[in-house]
Amino acid sequence: MVTFTLSQVFRTAAAAVPDTEAIVWRDRRLTYRSVDERADGFAHYLAGRGLGARRERAELQGHESGQDHVGLYLRNSPEYIEAMVGAHRARCAPFNVNYRYVAEELLYLLTDAHARVLVYHAEFAPSLAAVRDRLPALEVLIQVADDSDHDLLDGAVDYETVVATPPPGPMPTPSGDDLLILYTGGTTGMPKGVLWRQDDIYVAAMGGTPFGSTEPYPSYDAIAAAAAANPGGQRVLMIPPFIHGAAQWSAFYTFTNGGTVFLLDDVRHLDAAAALRLIVDERVASIPVLGDAVVLPVVEEIERAIDDGRPYDLSSLAAISNGGAPLSPGMRERLMRVLPDLLLLDAGGASETGIQMSALSAREAMTEAGVFDAHEQTAVIDDTLGRVLDEGDGWLARRGRIPLGYLGDPDKTARTFPVVAGERWSLPGDRATRLPDGRVRLLGRDSATINTGGEKVFAEEVERAMLAHPAVRDVIVSSRPSDRWGSEVVAIVELNPEEDATDADLVAEAARHIARYKLPKAVVRVPEIVRSPSGKADYRWAKNLVRPRDPAR
Repeated sequence: MVTFTLSQVFRTAAAAVPDTEAIVWRDRRLTYRSVDERADGFAHYLAGRGLGARRERAELQGHESGQDHVGLYLRNSPEYIEAMVGAHRARCAPFNVNYRYVAEELLYLLTDAHARVLVYHAEFAPSLAAVRDRLPALEVLIQVADDSDHDLLDGAVDYETVVATPPPGPMPTPSGDDLLILYTGGTTGMPKGVLWRQDDIYVAAMGGTPFGSTEPYPSYDAIAAAAAANPGGQRVLMIPPFIHGAAQWSAFYTFTNGGTVFLLDDVRHLDAAAALRLIVDERVASIPVLGDAVVLPVVEEIERAIDDGRPYDLSSLAAISNGGAPLSPGMRERLMRVLPDLLLLDAGGASETGIQMSALSAREAMTEAGVFDAHEQTAVIDDTLGRVLDEGDGWLARRGRIPLGYLGDPDKTARTFPVVAGERWSLPGDRATRLPDGRVRLLGRDSATINTGGEKVFAEEVERAMLAHPAVRDVIVSSRPSDRWGSEVVAIVELNPEEDATDADLVAEAARHIARYKLPKAVVRVPEIVRSPSGKADYRWAKNLVRPRDPAR
C-alpha cells in the first residue's frame, strides 16, 4: 500500500502541471515548477546544516518526535508553503507559530516545540530578539524580507539565499511516518503540538481522499491524473491564515487538484472590498472561511455594493467552505441572500481529528446550523468512554487515521486518544448528539461549557442564539462566579455601528431559540470582539474580561 508524504504530493502535482500557477500573491505569480524548485533549495539548506530525521517512528512513542522541528512564524505568503514543503523534503517537521503571540507566549511555544529552526517574517524580528537568549536549542534563523525594513538578526540568514541552495549531496527519502506538527490555537488553554503522520493527515484532511469519496487516492499516479485533469481550474482565495490547520488543509487539497491558491495583498487585515475585487479579477471559484468573523465583513461589503447600485460580478464564485469556527444561522441566511447560487459546505473537525463531518447547503435546501452528516470513521462515544452510541449525547470522536499524540505530553495523549471497545479514538473535547437519523449535532467544546445551577450550557449554542438579533455584530459567551448559580452565563457583545438595542432586547431574542436557563444573566458591551487570527473565539480573553475585579485593588 502506498504511503503519502506532503513533499512528494506537491512534487507530483508540479510534475503533472509544471507551468500552472500554484500561488498568486500581489505581483508574484509562482508556477508549480517554481515553488517546487524553491522548496528544493530550502530542503537542501536544512540537510546541509545536518538537520532532518534522527530516529524512526518505530522507535518512538506516540508523544515523541524523532525529527528536527522547523517553526513557521510567517503571515500568509508563498514562503509559508515553500518552507513547509521544503522542511518535509529534508525530513524535518514543520509547525505553525501564531504571529499574534507576545514575547512570553512565543517563548512558551518555541520551547515546547523544541524548535531548532525558525523561519520568520522580518516584522517579527524584534519579538524574536526579545526571547532569543532563552532559546538555546534554536540554532537556525531564516528571515523573510517584508515591508518592515528590519535588518537581519545577528546570525540569521536571508530566505532568498536559502532557497537557492544547491544539493549538499544525497538527500534523504521522506517517509509517510514523518510528522506534521499542528499547534492548537490556545484559546481555551495552553497550545499543544498535535503529532500527525503525514500519510494520515493527508488522507484525513488535506486532499488525499477525493471529494465525495470515502477511499483515498490509490497512488501518486492517481494524484498526477487529478492535477492534470483541470490545471488551474480550482481557483481558491485563501483568506484564513496558514497558521490555522484548516488553511493548510485547503491549500493542499487545491494543490492535489492542480489548482491555484490566491492570497490577499494585505496580510494584516481583511479588506473585504479588496478580497471581492480579487474574486472578480481572478475568477475565483471557492473560498475557505472560518466562521462569522471572516464571512461578516465580506457579506457587509457585498450588501453595501448592492445598496449603492454597484454590485460585484461574483458569477465565478461557486462555493464557500466553512470550518474551524461556527457560521451562525443569521449569517448563513445573509450569505445566501446576497449569493443565491452559492453552495455552502460546512465541515466539522479539529486539529486532533482532521475533517469528521460535513453538511452541504444551497439556498432552497438549507441544512440546520450545527448539524452534520458524519463521516464513516466519526462517532459519538458515551461519557464513560465505554461504548459507541447509536443515539444520544456524548463525546464527538474519530477513529482510523488520527494523530499519534501531543508532543511531549504522554498523560494528555492517553486522555485524548483512549482505546474504546478495542479501538483507538481521538476525543479532543467536543460534545455532540447522535441523532436518530444518524446525523450529528455539534454542541460545543467541553472546555467552553458553563455549569450553571446544575445544568450544562454550551457557549457556542448561546452565541448562535444571541447572533439572531440583527443588532449584534459579534458575540462571545463566557461565565463568571455567582453566589446563586455557581457560575452564570455572560454575553460579551459587539453591536453593529448603526444599530442599538437594550440588553433586554438582546436576551429576549435569544430566548426565542434556547431554554431560559441558558440565557445570559448579564451582557457586556465592547467596541470589538477579540478573536484569534483564524477567527476562533478567544475564551481566555473573554474569561478575563468578565472576571470579577479583586476588591483589594
